[in-house]
Amino acid sequence: MNTLDYMQLGATLFIPASHKRLKSVVCERRYPELKSVVIDFEDGLDEGSFDSAMQRIDIVLEKITTNELLTFIRAKNIAHLEELLKLKNINNINGFVLAKFSLINAQKYLELLRNTDHLLMPSIEGKELFNHQELHKLKEIILTNRDKIMLVRFGLEDMLSQLSMRRTCDKSVFDISATVTVVGNFIATFKSAGFGVSGGVYPCYKDKEGFIKDVKRDMQEGLFTKTIIHPKQIEPVNELYKVTKEEYEEALKIINSEKKVFTLNGKMAESMTMSSYSKELLARAKIYGIYS
Repeated sequence: MNTLDYMQLGATLFIPASHKRLKSVVCERRYPELKSVVIDFEDGLDEGSFDSAMQRIDIVLEKITTNELLTFIRAKNIAHLEELLKLKNINNINGFVLAKFSLINAQKYLELLRNTDHLLMPSIEGKELFNHQELHKLKEIILTNRDKIMLVRFGLEDMLSQLSMRRTCDKSVFDISATVTVVGNFIATFKSAGFGVSGGVYPCYKDKEGFIKDVKRDMQEGLFTKTIIHPKQIEPVNELYKVTKEEYEEALKIINSEKKVFTLNGKMAESMTMSSYSKELLARAKIYGIYS
C-alpha cells in the first residue's frame, strides 16, 4: 500500500486523456514543479476521442518511469475502470479519481479496487451534495476504506450546474449563499472524519490575481490541494502553500509544549486542540518550504 500524504498533491493538473502533450506531461516531466496530475477520461474527454485515448494511455503507462509526479486516472465509469484495471502497466500509476461517486456506485467502486495498491480520491458530484443524510451515508462507506482514501473531492462545476448557477471570476464559492452552505457542510462532514478535502477548480486561468485570491480563501476554509486546469496555475499554488517563519515556529512550540494551555505571541495556545492543525502546517513546511 502506498503511504502518501494528501498534502503532497499540491496543485493537481487535470489533463484530458486525449491531450496531445499527455506523454510529455506525465512521462517526461514537462512541468518539473508539478506535483500531481489526473488523466481525465470523464468530463474532459470528447466521446469521439475515447478509443484513441485508450490507445494513448497504454503507451503512457508503459513509459512512466518515476513516481515523483503523482499520477491518477479519472475513469469514465465503473465499466471503464474495470477495463483500465486489466491493462498490463496499470500499477504504474498511484491511483484513481472516482468520478460521480454516489450511493448507487460507491460500493462497486470500492469493491473493484479493494485488493489493489491504488490510492483513491472519491469525487462526489451529484444530488448527495445537497442532502446531509446521504452525504453522511457516503462518509460511512468511505470510512470502511480509510487506508485507501487519499482525500475526498467535490464537483464544484457540477454543483453550480445543479443550481443553474455560474460564478464570475471575482467571486468565490464562499461568497454565494447557496454554495457556501453546500461546501461548508461538505468540509465539516469529511474533515471531521479525518479526510482531507480538495479545493475546486478556478475556471478563469488567465486571471492570476483572482486565482491567488481563490486559493487563499480555500486554505482559510480548510481546503487543501487545488484542482487546476492550466500549467500557469502551478507556481502560484506552490508559493502559497509555503508557511511563514512565525507560523512554523508557533507550530513547533505547540507540538513540543508540555503545557496544555499557554501564551504564544500574545495569543492563547492549547497543545491538545491545536496539535492537528500544527502537524499539518509542519507537513506543509516540509513539502513546500518556509518563506524567508
